[in-house]
This record gives sequence, C-alpha cells and structure tokens, in this order.
Amino acid sequence: MNNPEEIVLKGVPAAPGIAMGAAFILDKQEFIVPPRAIMENEVPIEIARFEEALIKTREEISSIQKKIGVDLGDQHERIFDAHLLVLEDRTLIEEVIKRIKKEKLSAEYVFSKVLQKYVKVFSNIEDEYLRERTSDVNDIGRRILKNLMDESKLHELENITEQLIIVAHDLSPSDTASMYNKNIIAFITDIGGRTSHTAIMAKSLGVPAVVGLKDATLHIFNQDYIIVDGRMGLVIVHPTQETRDLYVKEKGRIIALQDRFDDIKDLPAETTDGHRVSIMANLEIPEEIPMILKRGAQGIGLYRTEYFYMNRVDLPSEEEQFEAYKLVAEAIAPNVVTIRSLDLGGDKFISSLQIPRDMSPFLGCRAIRFCLARPDIFKTQLRAILRASAHGKIQLMYPMISGVGELQQANIILEEVKSSLRKEGIPFDEDIPVGIMVEVPSAALMADVLAKQSGFFSIGTNDLIQYTLAVDRGNEKTAHLYEPAHPAILRLIKSIIEAGHKEKIHVGLCGEMSSEPVLALLLLGLGLDEFSMSPMNMLQIKKLIRSVSFKDAQELAHKALSLSTGEEVEDLSMSRLRELAPHVLASDENH
Repeated sequence: MNNPEEIVLKGVPAAPGIAMGAAFILDKQEFIVPPRAIMENEVPIEIARFEEALIKTREEISSIQKKIGVDLGDQHERIFDAHLLVLEDRTLIEEVIKRIKKEKLSAEYVFSKVLQKYVKVFSNIEDEYLRERTSDVNDIGRRILKNLMDESKLHELENITEQLIIVAHDLSPSDTASMYNKNIIAFITDIGGRTSHTAIMAKSLGVPAVVGLKDATLHIFNQDYIIVDGRMGLVIVHPTQETRDLYVKEKGRIIALQDRFDDIKDLPAETTDGHRVSIMANLEIPEEIPMILKRGAQGIGLYRTEYFYMNRVDLPSEEEQFEAYKLVAEAIAPNVVTIRSLDLGGDKFISSLQIPRDMSPFLGCRAIRFCLARPDIFKTQLRAILRASAHGKIQLMYPMISGVGELQQANIILEEVKSSLRKEGIPFDEDIPVGIMVEVPSAALMADVLAKQSGFFSIGTNDLIQYTLAVDRGNEKTAHLYEPAHPAILRLIKSIIEAGHKEKIHVGLCGEMSSEPVLALLLLGLGLDEFSMSPMNMLQIKKLIRSVSFKDAQELAHKALSLSTGEEVEDLSMSRLRELAPHVLASDENH
C-alpha cells in the first residue's frame, strides 16, 4: 500500500514551538467513541444501558416536540417525526443488540458503528427527500450517544493516556481551559486569529498552536501523523521521512535554546542606560504559578478570573473564589497580583448563566457591562477579591470601561461591598488600588479624564486593536488586517501612556503585543511602565530590554509614529532590533 502524500496547510501562527504526533479530531458535532471490550457477564448490562438511552432520548424528543407544538403550532411538531421513527426502528435496535452480544464491545461503540452505516446508506440514496433525512439520523444518533455516554462534549479527553494534537473547527476558552494537564501537545483550528482565546490559552499551556487553517478538519483524520509548526503557522499532514527528520532536528534546537536566558531571571528589567520597567505574567489558571515563579515574574499583571467560572453548571461561591484568589496572592507575595473582574461575553460564555448569544458578541453585554447588569454576581466576586486582599498585595482592575460613567458605577458597587465587609468585621485592604483596562477606543480618547479617577491603567491591546481597526480577532478571513503595529494603534497607545503619566499613574500593557520582541521594543520607546505576558515569553522580553538603551528605543518609537503603514513600522522595528539585539532574535520562534 502506498504512503499518503504529504500535505502542507498554512494558517495563522498562534503559539510558538513544534509538535509531532497523532491527530485527535475534536468535533462538537460528532462523538468519537473509542472501542471498549466487555466481559460476557456485562453483555446484559450494556444492552440495558442501550435501551435506557433510547427511552431517555425518546422522552427528550417528545418534550421538545410538545414545546414546539405549543410555541409554533402542531404542523411544526412533525419535524421530529423522523427522529422518533429512528428510535422505533427495530432493525437498527436489533442489529445493535446482536453486535453487542457477538463482538463483546460497549453499547456506545457498537451503536456508533451501526449509526455510521445508516448515515452512509441514507447519504447515498438517490431520492432527494430521503437523502436529506441523513441529518435527522445524525442528530438522533448524537442524542442517543450523549445519553449513553452521559458525559460532556469533552468526555473523550478525560481518559487520554497518549500524547495527542487536538484538531478542531474551533475551541472555546472553556474547551482549552479543560485541557490543562492533559496529554495535549498542540492545538490546530479552522478558525481564529493570533489573539483568539485559543491562541492565548495555548501560549499559557506552553504548547504550539496554529489557527485560521480554514479547512484542516476536512484534510486530517483521527490518528493521522501530523507536524505542527507554531512559529511559521504550518501543519504538515503525512510528512515524509525527510520532513520528519528535519523537524526532529529543529525541535531539538528549540529545546536546547528554551532555557537560554535563565541567567537573567532574577535581574531587573533595566535598559543599558538605567531605565527600569516591570515584567509581569498573565495568569489564566492557578496551575501556571510554578512556571510563573520559575521565570522570575515581578508579579501578575493580569489574572483572568472568567476561567474560574467555566466548565461547571453552577456559579462559584464567594468562599470558593476567596480561596482561589487568596492562594494566588499568597503564592506570588510579596509581589502584586492584578485581578481583573469578570470578563464574560464576547467569545467567553458559561452555561449556568443562560446568557443569550449576541449577534455581535464583542459589542454586546460583556465584561463590565455584564457585571453592572448583574450586581449580584459582581458583588460576590468583589467580596472575594477584597477578602483575599488581606492575604497579599492585590490590585483590582475593571475590564472594557468605555467611559467615566461605567467606572463610577462600578466604584459605587465596590464601596457598598466595602461598607458591608466593615460592618461584618471582615478585614481587607482599605487602600486596594483600583484601575481599569483601556481597550475601547472611547476610553483611549478619554484617557486624560479617566486617569484622574483610576489607580492605574492596563492597556488591553487585543481588544483595542480589533475595536479600532474594525477587525474581529477570531476571524481567519480578516486575520491579515489585524495589525498591532498600525500607526493608529501606536498613536493611541502613546496618548494613553502620556495621559497616565501626566496624572502620575502607572501604565501597563497586558495584550499579546508585549510578548513579541519587534513590538516590545516600540512599546519600550513609547514609555510603557509594565509589560505583562504569557510566562513563556518573559525572559526573552527581559533580555531584549536589558540589551538596548531607552534612548535608542525612544528614537525608534518617534520615527515609527511618522510612518504610514503597519508594515513600514514592523520593517523599521525589525531592522533596528537586528542591529541592537540580534542575539534576542536569533532564536526567536515567532520570526
């Protein structure tokens, strides 16, 4: 048999590194069911499980049918008649039972195989009406499998014992958060951009990722051997031996260079002419703390608390949150932890809140808007953050502030919570610094006014860029328009930094811009005080800062601001970076 031909797919580089291994297709529309052998005495149990799943599915369909009938009229009920016919199909049912007895395999595996056969038969029928029933068979099949397996959509990942590369059309932040500490060595997705949450989580997990591949899920099948090159945005399917050898050698080179800047981890982030900045870590989940400490972070510049709310059917209690925030504060002490209040909405949803999806989620009820609309949830979180502030150095940060009104409203609720804690005699830091994320153009333009009422600024460039350039950062079709070095973005950042410094407040940046050397050099020159990023990138950026003078960085930024396009800015910055700090770029995995 001939070996399949090598295929090279090009996407958007999302998280650096190289991974090689078996593909695992995570398709939310399909259940990938591994075979599970059973004993003779388990056969009746498996048959009973199958029959129970049929009954449960029939009840679900009947319930939906009744609701449709009430809401839309009797004629719409008939949509589900085909579903019920599948459930009554004795040929299908008998075939499953017969195969369970004969093959001694689990009910879900046998049913999935029989279902595949039926789907194939239906899809090949010439009659158009009958052929269209394929989707009905598929849908009912998924429902039966869900009830048989009685697990969430990520059930397949729970028992992974081998290292795998996840291939999906898309991954939500909760999907990727669920994969922490599993044997996942890379992510690839059909959609998304460099700053999609899949990319951000991949960086936090320290695994390579390529997104925006458009149709990778059509070219790759389960257990296909693939290579993921997160630096170049390439995915190679069925690589030749020559290609494998080349990447094994390249991966070895990258591993050898991984700890190349360890000698500076305890040194300050100070330029050659004595200008100091702070290098902080972005924290997604507490499991990252050992890596953050190992990399010598000066604190947490952004603790994204929404991941704490995901992958659960209830809301976290005040006590639960308090313990989580306290744990982080104590682990990072005496350094500061900047806790961002809940930033749900956009592409981050939790099932327990039953939030209806917006037509334009990034412009809808998200972040501070959601918190102000649901003060009950907001107050619970604020109480937990304030209580934790008695156990370490904590700052509170509001996301997506678009104007002074929202900041004032949030602070009124904060004062109510403080007053309540005082009455109860519960200790907290009375002088807890309260700042805002500047990530909406209106906030950037009003930065001079907001700086008078904020304890600090943190520029959220991931959203600031998408809002300013009208580019959805999760859309692979517009990924090429997402330009962090666009002169308009640099001008906004400069004005935010100047407004903050005029009011003598600290200005940080916690977007992906801060972790890319070619952009970090510009940010240094613009006068940024704090760079917050994935722990994987901290030492490289510190090395860059320690290798250049603040004067040279300022001159570069000044010149960049006079240019017309993002491409010109990046070319200029790259050119200067090669002159000033070639050793930083020589092994940079992103370039």
